[in-house]
Amino acid sequence: MVFVLHRFVLHNDRIREASDQSLAPGQVGLLAGWGVFSTLRVKDGVLFAFERHWARIRRDAAAMHVPIPADPEKVRRQLLELVEANHAFNATLRLVIVRNTGSMWAGPSTGRESDLIALTADSKDWGEGVKLACVPNARHAACQFAGTKILSWAMNLTWVEAAQARGLDEALLLNEHGQVSECTSANIFAANGDQVWTPPLSSGCLPGITREVLLGEIHVPGVHIAEKNLVPADLKQADEVFITSTTRNLLPVHEIEGKKVGRTDRVRHALAGAFAEFVDRYVAERKAAPAAR
Repeated sequence: MVFVLHRFVLHNDRIREASDQSLAPGQVGLLAGWGVFSTLRVKDGVLFAFERHWARIRRDAAAMHVPIPADPEKVRRQLLELVEANHAFNATLRLVIVRNTGSMWAGPSTGRESDLIALTADSKDWGEGVKLACVPNARHAACQFAGTKILSWAMNLTWVEAAQARGLDEALLLNEHGQVSECTSANIFAANGDQVWTPPLSSGCLPGITREVLLGEIHVPGVHIAEKNLVPADLKQADEVFITSTTRNLLPVHEIEGKKVGRTDRVRHALAGAFAEFVDRYVAERKAAPAAR
């Protein structure tokens, strides 16, 4: 799961070389993982669902007391400048906001309460499907900060690394009740017939943007998508299981802990087609708008 960064990055209000020394060791967010982030899809030079990503960043930043820029439109324009600089018109973009103050280990003040950093990389080919490991007690659904997308990501990376060491691709995370929550960087869905279910936010999962669009915007005749508490047995018995994320879209799950899951791909395929159409409409509308670029 490696993305190779492009030449330029956005650091606050400047586009600069990725190799520049621009961060300080006393920045609290770097030392403690105190910050928020989101991963966006760039399609034909448009930041897909930027408004939804920013709304989540704003919500998570408020929960974690991370100061963020007041003008999202200015941030969007700066991100598009980075896209132009890297010629990253169809790519993946990571937007990070790092808190700078608030600890005994804080360094000399930079004059900024937080730093905004953005990076782009070529989009990854995830293949035709994934094999999942299963990790019990990996999400604490009752936690005040469950579902926030924060920089403290080391546990997720460790679980993925452990899964990949076993020849698997991702890790399915269960909460303290033994319920399915999410994967380390994806939401999960199960389909039986035309009924499609995904764990509710109360399971401790992150409110993914692709998940949000599927639940609220995608309509395939006869297919019903809703939230429901799931346990691993529900996935094993499902007709289809798939994961969703900004970089993966809708990707089928082939195995969980070495056991094959799913018998068809009919519903996922239909939803993926409808989702692709939604993305194309969004991009076309933003490109047609005077302020899109």
